[in-house]
Amino acid sequence: MSALIWVYASIALVGLSLICKMINEALRNKVSPIEIEMDRLPTSFDGSRILLITDIHRRKLPESLLMALHGQVDWVFLAGDIMEKNVPLGRVEANMKLLRRVAPVYAVHGNHDYKAKISSLDNMLEQCDIELLMNSNVRLDKNGDHVWLTGMDYPPFRKRSYPALPKLPVHEMETCRIVLVHDPAWANRYSVKPADLTLAGHTHGGQINLPFIGLISLDKEYHHIACGLFQWNQPNAVVKTATMLVSRGFGYRHLPLRLRCPAEMHLITLRANKVEG
Repeated sequence: MSALIWVYASIALVGLSLICKMINEALRNKVSPIEIEMDRLPTSFDGSRILLITDIHRRKLPESLLMALHGQVDWVFLAGDIMEKNVPLGRVEANMKLLRRVAPVYAVHGNHDYKAKISSLDNMLEQCDIELLMNSNVRLDKNGDHVWLTGMDYPPFRKRSYPALPKLPVHEMETCRIVLVHDPAWANRYSVKPADLTLAGHTHGGQINLPFIGLISLDKEYHHIACGLFQWNQPNAVVKTATMLVSRGFGYRHLPLRLRCPAEMHLITLRANKVEG
């Protein structure tokens, strides 16, 4: 009997340790640095930094961690699911005011934003001086050069029925373009990717990644783009090399549990591709 009790106790201890690990991954406060090289990035943008945050859901952003980035970041991009249903608006407002202290903020909607109080959220973003992009372009200027940021709104009614990419001015077709979108499946509608860089979230990286089994809570259509950096070589297109970064996101669905898929924000350093010749 004592041996059986020992076995049960060992199983319980392993289970408790696993749950603690999953909670720790879900509530992790970490900024993941990454450098992304872009063919058409103006040299004056080389070294520019973007803080990418996706899928906050119901979490509170860490003030000390983010304020350490003040003056180190050019822009903050929010790739949707800024909140979710039943999250106190006061918490969301505190998050937004904190981000606005870091750098200028640009945002797009995610699916959970539409399930929440979307009009209250939009009013709050405006009051916090955060620019909401809804299938629209904005010019980012630096040192006399510029790139275009396009924000694609999550389709609120029909799943993934995105409109056409908003057009740039005719004389700007060769200009570097970044697309901010919640759902990385947006890129699937294009056989030739139209943006130099696409930034997305939505997947949570799968949230639960079991050894030998894989992503049990993520639709199969996302398994090949669950998280990380992806590239397409397009030698005959205007955009020769298209890149997409899919973040695992900062929040979580349902319970605060992640496994082999920790929460993250990204600190992106843009690099101009120095062509040898």
